[in-house]
Amino acid sequence: MDASAATPVSPPSPMKVALASFIGTTIEWYDYYIFGAATVLVLNSQFFPDLSALAGTLASFATFAVAFIARPVGGAFFGHFGDRIGRKKMLVWSVLVMGLGTLAVGLLPNYATIGVWAPVLLVICRFLQGFAVGGEWGGAVLMSLEHAPADKRAFFSSFPQAGVPAGTLLSSGAFALIALMPESALLAWGWRIPFIASALLVAVGLWIRLKVTESPEFLAIKNSDAAPQIPVWDLLKSHKRSLAHGMLCSAAPNITFYIATVFFVSYGPKELGIPSNTVFIALMIAAGVQIFALPFFARYADRHSPKRLLLIGCLLVGFGAFPVFALFNTGTFWGVLAALLLALPVLHGVSYGVISGFTAELFPTQVRYTGTSLAYQLGQIITSAPVPIVATLLIDRYHSSNGVALYMIASAALGFVGIATAPTFRRRDKIQPEPRTDSVTV
Repeated sequence: MDASAATPVSPPSPMKVALASFIGTTIEWYDYYIFGAATVLVLNSQFFPDLSALAGTLASFATFAVAFIARPVGGAFFGHFGDRIGRKKMLVWSVLVMGLGTLAVGLLPNYATIGVWAPVLLVICRFLQGFAVGGEWGGAVLMSLEHAPADKRAFFSSFPQAGVPAGTLLSSGAFALIALMPESALLAWGWRIPFIASALLVAVGLWIRLKVTESPEFLAIKNSDAAPQIPVWDLLKSHKRSLAHGMLCSAAPNITFYIATVFFVSYGPKELGIPSNTVFIALMIAAGVQIFALPFFARYADRHSPKRLLLIGCLLVGFGAFPVFALFNTGTFWGVLAALLLALPVLHGVSYGVISGFTAELFPTQVRYTGTSLAYQLGQIITSAPVPIVATLLIDRYHSSNGVALYMIASAALGFVGIATAPTFRRRDKIQPEPRTDSVTV
């Protein structure tokens, strides 16, 4: 046996782990969000050509929403093994499954080639993406949170959250570029490029994930033989209240995010005549600003109160819903940019950087992967999955954006209640991490 195996080593710095989580989640969310961009640009014509324009768009959005059904399944699966055998191993598998599902979308024959099997296979691929991201989010958050010092847990756990706008930036940039192609080339093969190119990013993600060390808090649980046999059973038996609050607390930022990043990409060109590239460029700028806004707000939460900041975030969404649409409805580049800067770095950003740590610390370490993943992913089914469909139907029914703005306000009220009545924010567990005595990178 290598003598170095018994040599004590220092744990990696929290910043190193947080940056690794950021890069990994950026790649995962790029894969996840290119599907959303493709949904509003080409998937209805490629996979649902026999439907009307509205029905085709709704069918594409329904396919997009399939991932939200898969996400709790992935959360339960990866959460079970993440709480039993380790966070890191599950993160490696999640990025691999996501990469395979995304690459498969880029290689799928369309409806004209294989008929009804095309949309069937598309739904399967989207399910795989949702299954992977269901396990990704909780694991990435916990790796950052559980390596962090007690007074900076919100700050470091915001880094995986920053991977969301970074992935949005990359996916929007990819589709902004291919949108410059002639329409015939775009529809024939160009839309496949961002999906196939993701294989390179996945290789980078796997390399990074394999080099990250295991969570010290999980190792403490494992060394004390306190890991549960069936984490989901323990969760449902003893932590139902935390699960319910965790499901509701992200309502306001999640609905705001999907209106800005998915619905606006369709609404702008189809209802207002705004060129798709204008929306994508504005979205890229807003997402770039948000990458830095999330840890900034999270640092404020560490110094004051995560719950207070989340409640402020809900109020901002409530008061900002109508201004976002007023700005976007101007149809100008500067109006669209102002709307997205308000929606993403501010209305979404104030809450989203803090949601991860707040949700994770509702649960003890023994069931934290399962609890965090299920709370967030089950909440996504309620808050995020219906957003493009509900918003599209509201516009079609009332021919006005007012109904969608009221939808945002309702989400803010729901989230406010869920956060205000949540249990006290748990800073540390009773079982503390033990010093590492192994040098093996697990």
